[in-house]
Amino acid sequence: MNEQEYLAAYDPRAYPAVAVTVDVVALTIREGALHLLLVRRGEPPFAGHWALPGGFVHPDEDLAAGARRELAEETGLGGERLRRVHLEQLASYGAPDRDPRMRIISVAHLAFAPDLPDPAAGSDADDAAWLPVTALASRQLAFDHARIIDDGLDRARSKLEYTPLATRFLDPEFTVTELRGVYETVWGHPLHAGNFHRKVLSVPGFVESTGASTERGGPRGGPRAKLYRAGDAQLLHPALLRPAREETIR
Repeated sequence: MNEQEYLAAYDPRAYPAVAVTVDVVALTIREGALHLLLVRRGEPPFAGHWALPGGFVHPDEDLAAGARRELAEETGLGGERLRRVHLEQLASYGAPDRDPRMRIISVAHLAFAPDLPDPAAGSDADDAAWLPVTALASRQLAFDHARIIDDGLDRARSKLEYTPLATRFLDPEFTVTELRGVYETVWGHPLHAGNFHRKVLSVPGFVESTGASTERGGPRGGPRAKLYRAGDAQLLHPALLRPAREETIR
């Protein structure tokens, strides 16, 4: 049987129906705390539970396009601001009973960016909000989203060790102190200011000087801080290890 004969004889009804969705673990930093975007479901299943923004993939779009569309619908982002959001595929989740409606496989994505706007609940949601990661334990989560969130947070914390993606939480120009604030917020550990500054500037291509400084000095009247931008490095070598892992290696 050649390909044309096979396609003519192919009957999709002979196979069980499977749907594909995308879910987005969207992270940002607000008021010095790591926040996650969640929506409260307005319809079954899991009506009233909090869930990651997501939905079914359209027949004419790929997975990344579906994830960006879902993120745009919940945040109102578009154009250049949406393109500035870092988006990467996280993992696939396909347990047979993860959704009571039918066999649904979710391809989760991780997204983060600075200054993401207040969300607006879509047509199938009662509410949408940026919630502090530290408050998630008090929320009822839908589907297997607790596992997806845990995996997303672990990925984000790990990637800050060996990639320059911490800079994507910041404006295009930033100080080393602001960069340290990202690491402390995402990792949940205070870092020694001097050691961090030395490590950042010793990693080739991590950051580069803009030649400019902040308009004002520090809160205690110190000198103005130098401004940096993201460099061209794709990986950090040597890596910036989390305090707990650094102690383990020693």
